[in-house]
Amino acid sequence: MSRWLFSSRSLRLVSVVVFERGICFHCLRGNVLPISCNRGLRSNWIQSNCFHSQILALQKTEEKKTRLSLANEGTASGLSSKNGMERNFITPVRAMNDFFLKPSDLELLRKTRRRSPYESEPPITVYWLKDVEAKALEVWGSQEALDRERKKKTEELKRYQQYIFSVKRVLKDMRKEPTNWSPQGGLMEGSGKVVLTAILINGSNFLFKLVAWLYTGSHSMFSECLHSLADTANQLILAYGIHKSSQQSNPDHPYGYSNMRYVASLVSGVGIFCVGAGLSVYHGITGIFNPDPIGSFYWAFFILGGSLVSESATLLMAINSLRKGATNADMPFWEYVKRGQDPSVNVVLLEDLAAVVGVVVAGSCMAVASHLDSPLPDAVGSLLIGVVLGAVASFIIYSNSAALVGRSIPLSSIHQINSELERDLMIRAVHDVKGIDMGSGLVRYKAEVDFDGRELTRSYLDKQDLEMMLEEVRKMKNINEMEAFLLKHGENIGLFIG
Repeated sequence: MSRWLFSSRSLRLVSVVVFERGICFHCLRGNVLPISCNRGLRSNWIQSNCFHSQILALQKTEEKKTRLSLANEGTASGLSSKNGMERNFITPVRAMNDFFLKPSDLELLRKTRRRSPYESEPPITVYWLKDVEAKALEVWGSQEALDRERKKKTEELKRYQQYIFSVKRVLKDMRKEPTNWSPQGGLMEGSGKVVLTAILINGSNFLFKLVAWLYTGSHSMFSECLHSLADTANQLILAYGIHKSSQQSNPDHPYGYSNMRYVASLVSGVGIFCVGAGLSVYHGITGIFNPDPIGSFYWAFFILGGSLVSESATLLMAINSLRKGATNADMPFWEYVKRGQDPSVNVVLLEDLAAVVGVVVAGSCMAVASHLDSPLPDAVGSLLIGVVLGAVASFIIYSNSAALVGRSIPLSSIHQINSELERDLMIRAVHDVKGIDMGSGLVRYKAEVDFDGRELTRSYLDKQDLEMMLEEVRKMKNINEMEAFLLKHGENIGLFIG
């Protein structure tokens, strides 16, 4: 069973499109921006206005006054009008945040009104950046003091973010309900135990095959020796990936390190392709064009037999682990393998499958070579083992690359999440749904949610004292009091969402 990283209360953090009275709004973390007509339509509307010429005349007059004012101020202060800083503006909020000034510090500074970046908003008040910087130096005494304060504020912000992240993680753990899903553990359980067992067995096989190759000089045995060496090295990489993926999330990696399993498996696939397949094919071609006399394969057959037994044992362990994972995920076995739900065990499964096939191929080719007293079948066996390793490596690289790029979760899972959301009384509809498999049973889900404003308001009012609200309304004497009342409860409704 997969673990969903969402809740009906936390969906406010994603981009939300709210359809209310036929107008489309784009909401992000509480900011509501109306998406109105574009600039071209607005321009056409102004041109069709009967007062167009008067508006242009007023604009030109204001621009002329502003230019004259700036010229006079520049002359009086001895500043050059060509100075680049003279053209830069800064908003009051940014001036206070970036230079740590108070509203009283900005009162005597030059200011002007500029067109708002949002066409539906009134003009905004801005200050000249040069004046704000000069005021900051006056308040703080020197640039060094300002830099020290800025560094101090940055460190405080980092500590605050770390604190907030820790609090959220604690609250998340407190809200976590017991389910059938459990995170994949470290090296001492689950897929980690399979990988460690494979490391021990493949390391032992490599040593035995190395002795057999040195004794016989067989090309097929050399390929099998390289195969076991590549398997051992790759499974060490897998063990590191499993260890890293079990680490807890932090502010730099808020979703944890679960993708390290896919990274380690991808590196293993590249290693199998380059070392295992490449050297096996090279050694096979060398054996065909430069054949060496064959020796006795007597002890090599015993070593291959022992290797077949040990590789089959780890293959069965990998199959059992994957079958258990497929049952828990309610997926067919081969679908579970193909989607790479447990990439580390997937690599062990495919490597051991290739190892069993390779042992059979090597033993058969060595037997034929011994019977015919010809080195050619032995060299062909090395080529066949290289082809098998190349096919396995290609599948590992493809499946893990697809997982790292970002693969959609099954459509049935998306429908299941959508149904859970749409059963919520506060939600009218769910649009533009995207679900990405993040690995290790985690899913990242995003949707545009159409909230039911009427139900949301009714739920808020159920928790208020309506008699007291009615009394407040009766005491209102002007529009300002009514506006303050509506703004207060409108903000409370936003906080009520969570």
